[in-house]
Amino acid sequence: MAEPILSHTLANGLVLVAEPMEWLESAAFTLLVPAGCADDPADRCGLSSFTAEMVLRGAGPRDSRQLIQDLDNLGVERNDSVSESHTRFSGATLAENLPEALAIYADVVRRPHLPAGQLEAARQVMIQEWRAIEDEPAEKVMVELRRRHYPDPWGRPSQGELDALQTIAIEDVRRQFERRYAANGTILAVAGRFSWDRLKGLVEALFGDWATRDGAKVVDSPSPRKYAHLPFESNQTQIGIAYPSVPYRHPDYFQAWGAVGVLSGGMSARLFTEVRERRGLCYSVYATYHTLRDRGGVFCYAGTSADRAQETLDVTLHELERLKQGIESQELERLKARIKSALVMQQESSSGRSATIARDWYHLGRARSLDEVCGLVDALTHKTINAYLAEHPPGEFVVVTLGPRKLKVPDGIS
Repeated sequence: MAEPILSHTLANGLVLVAEPMEWLESAAFTLLVPAGCADDPADRCGLSSFTAEMVLRGAGPRDSRQLIQDLDNLGVERNDSVSESHTRFSGATLAENLPEALAIYADVVRRPHLPAGQLEAARQVMIQEWRAIEDEPAEKVMVELRRRHYPDPWGRPSQGELDALQTIAIEDVRRQFERRYAANGTILAVAGRFSWDRLKGLVEALFGDWATRDGAKVVDSPSPRKYAHLPFESNQTQIGIAYPSVPYRHPDYFQAWGAVGVLSGGMSARLFTEVRERRGLCYSVYATYHTLRDRGGVFCYAGTSADRAQETLDVTLHELERLKQGIESQELERLKARIKSALVMQQESSSGRSATIARDWYHLGRARSLDEVCGLVDALTHKTINAYLAEHPPGEFVVVTLGPRKLKVPDGIS
């Protein structure tokens, strides 16, 4: 029988949520700090990512080199990233090394050096990340698609804008850290082998006196929901299509997710079989679900040759429109088999579970167990998904293309 998911809220608002996985020898953590790119000042797009780069350049008693060395000595497999809502620090290590790893990251988010002497090195890292997106046409078209699908600032790219990255000063970084790195709104998720009582005591000792900050309310402004073409001299064309959907916390989320899984998610899915295999129109095609806290979207991509781009766009849009007619029971059964395989594999991953329960807590205010998710998947039927599609048919499409020439977008599509 699976262990229950445990939670504890510190007096300063930081939430600890943890799932015991006693059969593992590892433990993993995901630390979500409420410093997302949606909160970047309009003229400093990329500041949250810049700040995340800087906080790792020395913290507490360690300079940049010693911090990296100590994490390596603990065997911490780590990652950091910035989303629209959070800066995310994560790591996995042997269970016995978890306390030391958490202590280092407490220094990172609470006592970083933010050394002015490292600012230009950090700037070059950020510019290289920006250029990596600019040099990858498929990534570039999807970045622009998100910008046009969501209202500003929720569609902003986390890597920022070149002009802003070139002008960010150390005072901007320090101000952003003081504004956004705080206990309230922070979620620490742990999964793997640990003692709950010891973990609670450790987190209280490391984070219990962390200060709180007033959270600034993000004000939305309308997105440019219309067709956009990005000129690019190439023999290929990249196509992005997005349409609105419900967010993760919506009661119908799993119905919406199931419909997208029929579209994409395997070589038997509709987009792969109809657009790529049967017609040979493109070398890559997929659809994926993305959710913010209060809104969501389905994002589709197709990469094709320039001379077949118009047909690829037309056929892909046709498949999205055809989804309104519903799915068949055998399509759902194939999808369920893939989902359950993924859930079983997640039982062996402390990193996967820590990320999932952190996400759950942010969106739901609680964490779902794997058994609960399996139950929600089992409850899906083609009839329940079809009822959802009848009420929420794909539509209000936004299209972005990148290539040598514009495409013709059907009437009625943004």
